[in-house]
Amino acid sequence: MTTAIRRVAPAPYNSAVRRFPQGFTWGTATAAYQIEGAAATDGRTPSIWDTYSHTPGRVRNGDTGDVATDHYHRWREDVEIMADLGVSAYRFSLSWPRVQPTGRGPAVEKGLDFYRALTDALLEKGIEPVVTLYHWDLPQELEDAGGWPERATADRFADYAALAAHALGDRVKTWITLNEPWCSAFLGYGSGVHAPGRTDPVAALRAAHHLNLAHGKAVQALRAELPAHAQASVTLNIHHVRALTETAEDVDAARRIDALANRVFTGPLLEGQYPQDLLHDTARLTDWSFVRDGDTAAIHQPLDFLGVNYYTPTLVSAARGEAGHGSDGHGMSDHSPWPGADDVAFHRPPGNTTAMGWAVDPSGLYDLLTRLAADFPAMPLVITENGAAFDDYVNPEGEVADPDRIAYLQGHLAAVHRAIVAGVDVRGYFLWSLLDNFEWGYGYSKRFGAVYVDYPTGTRIPKSSARWYADVIRANALPTLPE
Repeated sequence: MTTAIRRVAPAPYNSAVRRFPQGFTWGTATAAYQIEGAAATDGRTPSIWDTYSHTPGRVRNGDTGDVATDHYHRWREDVEIMADLGVSAYRFSLSWPRVQPTGRGPAVEKGLDFYRALTDALLEKGIEPVVTLYHWDLPQELEDAGGWPERATADRFADYAALAAHALGDRVKTWITLNEPWCSAFLGYGSGVHAPGRTDPVAALRAAHHLNLAHGKAVQALRAELPAHAQASVTLNIHHVRALTETAEDVDAARRIDALANRVFTGPLLEGQYPQDLLHDTARLTDWSFVRDGDTAAIHQPLDFLGVNYYTPTLVSAARGEAGHGSDGHGMSDHSPWPGADDVAFHRPPGNTTAMGWAVDPSGLYDLLTRLAADFPAMPLVITENGAAFDDYVNPEGEVADPDRIAYLQGHLAAVHRAIVAGVDVRGYFLWSLLDNFEWGYGYSKRFGAVYVDYPTGTRIPKSSARWYADVIRANALPTLPE
């Protein structure tokens, strides 16, 4: 059986027909807590997001993921939708508390059976399953024991990875350890706008390291369980950081945010060490003594590709009297997600924005891909998330027209194609998201899906962007440019 993410031939350049390489992976993506529901079914116990969403004032409108889009019961319908779209791969996450409810001990077979049935159905439709082990749903019992700031959580994650690989390794050939560890560490333990809602800058840095360590240990566990041809990766929300001006102060502000957003992960993951400027910038907070001998070697495991999530660029300057962290696009909080960089100001880039208030800027994706190719020339790249939220609604004809999303996707896929033509080894693209879903602290107020979900009934309605994406997949090319 082939794997979902594979080497592809270079794309021919044509100014009118932007054709993608033969074998390019076209996918879509979801996350367990955002879609599954069935929060207390078949042995599943609470995750930190269950606890967080049930805490008054944490999530808009008091929304929770208890039901979400009820994918746990409607997954067959969702697989049929994906088959109709023609996607070649589906990236989804396992719910850790569904597979291993307390974060310790044996797996729950009913939880694994759900994922076995899902993967079998995908494979029957010719859709490769791409599994993410962790998309932010830490079992609450592990948070009660200290969570990601504690070293033991990394060991628990490695055990969980081994259980999952043993159960699904005969079906799943492509594995991603963590999704956006920056959000887990810095939004979860720094600003508190994500679960578990803690606001301790040192805990955030400790969490970042132990997430890195968890990744390294999990890759080792996966390699031990999986066939030699299986692929292992990690997904990072690499921030494309730009300085507001070319002054030395603003350029240094961009450097500092780049260290906290990106190089805190790419350093140990891809180069085997933490960047010295990061350690210097945060020295007044911690001496990083939680990094033990051998940790960076354990983290620095060979990867088959790097997963890249991109939505919008990050524009920063040195603070000039304004608040330093309130407008960085990651939710409002009295606490910063940027330890040691409270005097950096964030600015909204010019131009159109999505319903999230995020600037629509495909050039940022092109610049990011070319930078990664320059920094890590031997590392293949896969866009594991890209998409946009807009204020979608069902019209009187029962349809959902979303031209703004189509324009967003057209621009960003053109940027991907341009990067490929420039020589960047981009092997696939996963649209975020298949379904409208529980959008973390925003609850059900923001719609990212290519498929509209009527939450009271669960009815699915493919939006016009879903049909547009299906046409792109079918042609393996973007629509012809106008004359």
